[in-house]
Amino acid sequence: MGNLNILYVEDDPRAAQAVQDLVLADGDRMAWEQTGTAGLQRAGAEDFDVIILDRMLPDLDGLTIVSRLRSAGVGTPVLMLSALGRSENRIEGLEAGVDDYLAKPYEPQELVARLRALHRRAAGAVHGAVIIYGAFECHVKARTAFRSGKHIALSPREFALFRYFMENAGETVTREMLLRDVWNMNFDPQTNVVDVNIGRMRRKLEDGFAAPALETIWGAGYRLTRGE
Repeated sequence: MGNLNILYVEDDPRAAQAVQDLVLADGDRMAWEQTGTAGLQRAGAEDFDVIILDRMLPDLDGLTIVSRLRSAGVGTPVLMLSALGRSENRIEGLEAGVDDYLAKPYEPQELVARLRALHRRAAGAVHGAVIIYGAFECHVKARTAFRSGKHIALSPREFALFRYFMENAGETVTREMLLRDVWNMNFDPQTNVVDVNIGRMRRKLEDGFAAPALETIWGAGYRLTRGE
């Protein structure tokens, strides 16, 4: 079950030791950095399967770290651990580019299960290697997107959206479907997190092309075009 290479950024040595004991017992490896600055540098310099990131660090806030990682093109899945466990805190993390958010205190086995789920999702183990629809190509395992042969640089969240639209090509995708299947939320957080991320993805998919990439189906959702 093990063999994940994990980076944990946490300023509390006791908390770091507890997680290290947990993941080592499960057969994984873990590197630990005590400051956000050091964690940010290490995440950009080395390949990790998953990053565990504490939200409240003395030098850099966890949200700032994940935003900088995504801006730098680091697509490693991030699980944020935080004592701030209210729904609005979780939404802030997801909007910043976090892939999963776990409130403290947590059940140790839930942490391990979430790490494995993040890794499986990032590896694209469920679907075929390439999905093609019109001018669009989704390379699932490589986590890359193309339109008419041009590579489109997407953040991890934008790629998850693109892949979902490709898997439902030609169908109307509702906001509720995206919240459930991309954000793993069984409730509507009453924020514009879906619309903001779709807007970013749409601009990237349409940059340099005349035809739209998405159609807005008023009152229903969005539909991917063939892009031709």
